[in-house]
Amino acid sequence: MKAQAKPALTLALSKGRIFDETLPLLKAAGIEVLEDPEKSRKLIIGTTNPELQVVLVRASDVPTYVQYGGADLGVTGKDTLIEHGGQGLYQPLDLQIARCRVSVAVRSDFDYASAVRQGSRLKVATKYVGIARDFFAAKGVHVDLIKLYGSMELAPLTGLADAIVDLVSTGNTLKANHLVEVERIMDISSRLVVNQAALKLKQDPIRHLIDVFARTVAARQT
Repeated sequence: MKAQAKPALTLALSKGRIFDETLPLLKAAGIEVLEDPEKSRKLIIGTTNPELQVVLVRASDVPTYVQYGGADLGVTGKDTLIEHGGQGLYQPLDLQIARCRVSVAVRSDFDYASAVRQGSRLKVATKYVGIARDFFAAKGVHVDLIKLYGSMELAPLTGLADAIVDLVSTGNTLKANHLVEVERIMDISSRLVVNQAALKLKQDPIRHLIDVFARTVAARQT
């Protein structure tokens, strides 16, 4: 029995908002994903283009899969890229999808401005340790960083931390947990990242995708 040929290109995506907002970009290239990742247990999903398959990985792992060749290209947030460092990755395009921001938030009864002004040492919970460290260092604020991976809003409520640094989209989750956004660190959107070796070896199909994505993104801005 003849072995099935591996598709020419592998695209790494994470489930959720990035996956959903990448679908229209693929559709503009005439490509549709064959299964809904929320209903399928498969981690590798085919597309209507036999030359392209999608691998589903954790959002924080997309740059690593692309860097080491587990995928030829991927879509990942600017926040994830900053924490990863972006080594070995070609970043040709800001796709302007999955937009949000990284912000500092505290309990509504915590006087953040006063604490920062007085030079207090703040306890800050975040999974974005690099971003938080650089931000507070630039302000001259001393912080003890506590790395968490989820349910960030709990940290100030339980006394684990004075503040959190996290992604904010609508702000509804903060409001529901009696937290307030006190500083906006940076705006975030998702980028297309490409393995540098793949860009040389598979230049034509990758360049074609980059061009279609770029035209689609540009059309949305007008």
